Amino acid sequence: MTTTSTALPHDEADQRPSESQMAIVLRRFRKHKIAMISIGVLAFFLLLAILAPYIAPYPRDTPNLAGRTLPPFSVDRDGGFHLLGTDHLGRDYLTRLLYASRTSLGTAIFATVIASSIGIVLGMLAGYFGGWVDIAISRTLEVVASFPTLPILLILSSVAVQNINAIPIPGFLNAFMSWAFAVTERESRIIFMIIVVLALLGWTGTCRLMRGMVLSVRENVYIESSRALGASNIRIMARHVFPNALPPMIVDFTLSVNGFLVAESAISVLGFGIQDPTPTWGNMVNFAQSFMFQHPWMPLIPTMPILLCSMAVNYIGDGLRDALDPHQRA
Repeated sequence: MTTTSTALPHDEADQRPSESQMAIVLRRFRKHKIAMISIGVLAFFLLLAILAPYIAPYPRDTPNLAGRTLPPFSVDRDGGFHLLGTDHLGRDYLTRLLYASRTSLGTAIFATVIASSIGIVLGMLAGYFGGWVDIAISRTLEVVASFPTLPILLILSSVAVQNINAIPIPGFLNAFMSWAFAVTERESRIIFMIIVVLALLGWTGTCRLMRGMVLSVRENVYIESSRALGASNIRIMARHVFPNALPPMIVDFTLSVNGFLVAESAISVLGFGIQDPTPTWGNMVNFAQSFMFQHPWMPLIPTMPILLCSMAVNYIGDGLRDALDPHQRA
């Protein structure tokens, strides 16, 4: 009696039963080459932001009126070399750009964390409980989403910047913001107010997405089983609903970072965002507008990081969406 061994097809042999879902997602994501490159680009700018106080070649705010608007690769009268030139006050452009990376990326990330937290909590409550809770949250969402975002951002950010002492901020929080952004406590109050304004107008998309995910999850058999076993609503939401609704939230988080980065840059370019001397990519472009015809490199340099980081975050979101798609081949 002879036995014949049948070899498994190549695709089936690659799918190991012991491989976890996380490993499958990571393997899919690594195949997205543009997303992997984008991670490198974003990591580079994040590293610059973190190391800004340690690698900046000059003090951030020290003017040098004798060396204003120097082009890249210039040497000033004192013999100082400026890799990216100087701005309209003679401040080193590379130094300003490094600190601006910390401010712009930090503002976008903090605003995303706050807005996503609000959206996830409200969306989960609306989708899980339904009834009057869903009605109240949904009507609030519709009202906030109907606001013209940019004009409201301009008005609220202008009011916030002009009245930074009107809203009390806990001392420990102000000290943390000052440390995180490497700015004075007065500057950190302005940054905090801009973050709050962005977050209060930016949670609606996350809330709508989370509500839809919870509505599709809450009637599953394992949810009914947990209720039958006496699990509380909080436990069911934390142990079952939230983990199963999480994958789209990860993609939404990355795309929200991009949205807040562009929004902060937009209001700063228009002169209503974080103010000088605190550098951001947006207000660097704003100050360079007056010199763009005589010195075109001045608006170009801070614009490039906005473009590169925006594209990188978008491509990372695309890669995550493909990797988390259950219909994709493992």
